[in-house]
Amino acid sequence: MKILAIILTSTLMITGGFLASKQKITVTVVNATNNNGKVSFALFDEVTHIKTLLHAKSEKIVDGRSSVIFENLDKGEYSIICFHDKNKNDKMDFNENGILTEDYGSSCNILTFGPPSYLGSKFTLAEEYLTLEVKFY
Repeated sequence: MKILAIILTSTLMITGGFLASKQKITVTVVNATNNNGKVSFALFDEVTHIKTLLHAKSEKIVDGRSSVIFENLDKGEYSIICFHDKNKNDKMDFNENGILTEDYGSSCNILTFGPPSYLGSKFTLAEEYLTLEVKFY
């Protein structure tokens, strides 16, 4: 019985230490032009940037703000791109000339003409909890 208690205690300590080492990011868009639709957020790393999502979330807009939390992340470099999905069709909309018709932004808030680059939007997740603010352009 004593050995079983030691094994259970050790397992819980190891599992708890593993879970505690995971990181979390809160991302907030702070300047949506209205409360229509939702904001869609996408998390990438260098390998997956724009090609494949690591994580994606959407959230409603209240008073021009929208926030999501990405949890259980490893330390490392990431990029976040988000857009105001005004019509809730789960995609970025373009006009007939290929110009984006919905507001978008990325981590590091660098204005780009065209899709945000990984180098221009990357950040380092090193602490257990990181908070980012994104502004739409």
